[in-house]
Amino acid sequence: MLRTLFLQGPSFDGFDGGAGSRYQAKREVRSFWYPTWLAQPAALVEGSRLIDAPPHGLSLADILPCAKNYDLVVLHTSLPSFQSDRKTVAALKSSNPSLKAGFIGAKVAVDPEGSLRDAPEIDFVARNEFDFTILDVARDLAWDQIAGLSYRNGEGVIVHNEERPILENMDLLPFVTPVYKRDLHIENYFIGYLKHPYISVYTGRGCKSHCTFCLWPQTVGGHRYRTRSVGHVIEEIAWAKQAFPQVREFFFDDDTFTDNLPRAEAIARELGRLGVEWSCNAKANVPRASLKVMRDNGLRLLLVGYESGNQQILYNIKKGMRIDVAERFTKDCHELGVTIHGTFILGLPGETLETIEETVRFANRINPHTIQVSLAAPYPGTFLHKQAIENGWLDAANAELVDERGIQIAPLHYPHLSHTQIHDSLEEFYKRFYFRWNKIGAIVGEMVRSPDMMTRRLREGVEFFQFLRARREHPA
Repeated sequence: MLRTLFLQGPSFDGFDGGAGSRYQAKREVRSFWYPTWLAQPAALVEGSRLIDAPPHGLSLADILPCAKNYDLVVLHTSLPSFQSDRKTVAALKSSNPSLKAGFIGAKVAVDPEGSLRDAPEIDFVARNEFDFTILDVARDLAWDQIAGLSYRNGEGVIVHNEERPILENMDLLPFVTPVYKRDLHIENYFIGYLKHPYISVYTGRGCKSHCTFCLWPQTVGGHRYRTRSVGHVIEEIAWAKQAFPQVREFFFDDDTFTDNLPRAEAIARELGRLGVEWSCNAKANVPRASLKVMRDNGLRLLLVGYESGNQQILYNIKKGMRIDVAERFTKDCHELGVTIHGTFILGLPGETLETIEETVRFANRINPHTIQVSLAAPYPGTFLHKQAIENGWLDAANAELVDERGIQIAPLHYPHLSHTQIHDSLEEFYKRFYFRWNKIGAIVGEMVRSPDMMTRRLREGVEFFQFLRARREHPA
């Protein structure tokens, strides 16, 4: 087995680039998801190490001394971090010229040829579902025999091997939490709407929905929800509960954990027996009866992608959601005591100043506990990117989706709606949602009841206003 280093490299300060961050960018409030998609192959490769530089505050200078200890380095890259990741590999190879380097992630899955051509520093990329492809590389198998691998051969020619069959038996994947225990400081992972410290894991891959903007199902996971068995999931959570007694919440980061409701309810009942508090991603159509089963068995919060309050935009992006159903679902959650973190996107196809207003009013009306507002990001490999190119909505100057500090920009524009109008609407959305007396009262009440929450909300407030100031200083 090659001595293997898995690395989420340093890039922009505070940049959240892992798979769990659906939008790879610097956040309004300093946040970090777990590098689960690196931890998974790391769990397969005996003797490997995982370094997640951004949340641990590690610079390139901190990482360079490690290079001489490894034969192979695997980096998770993204469109916004690609150039920075190239520089990281070049520096590592300057310290250890014999080091082999490869990239994983949606960026290279979609464009393996272009990625290898544009980054002569790297030796290979692992396409699509890459876990066992990387294991084969770490086993030092001949590269021409490894399915799912694209690489530069001895003559410098780029070669693409046959596709690796999609993984059907998800229980073949080992637990990621022992890798977290071995290599990560979990207190460095923070998400504003989750209890701290938290742990996130995947219980399955793929999503049945066909949202045109969503990165992972269209590039890596697919549109069929493939799941670990209930017993496999519960065994890992039971292990992690013992290994991390300080953890206050477990988050299931599947694109839509509620895609399979009987399974979700079965997992919930087992989690109830374990006595753990948990949260997950959900679509705004879960029946009240299922919500009650989950709530009665430890569910605290649902992360719900509402995206827009305009029905036509939801049709345009193939969301498969009706506004009236989403409102009824949200009302059920409020009545059952299920907290909601709602996510919204501005600048999707069909957006106008009027639909932005409609979405702001919708968010205020349904009143989730907290919200996240993102700007529509056309990642290569998504249908939205194809639309944007064909219709001239995306300019080359905005193609990397973030600015020079890693903060998300408004990359799309329309004949009737400019970059600047979309960009400026984000701040207006946040202000109109959070600067309401009932929302201010709820936040203050939360702070009064908990000294920890007092400290947390004050810090988040400072970070949020710093974020808004930075956006004003660098307008679209």
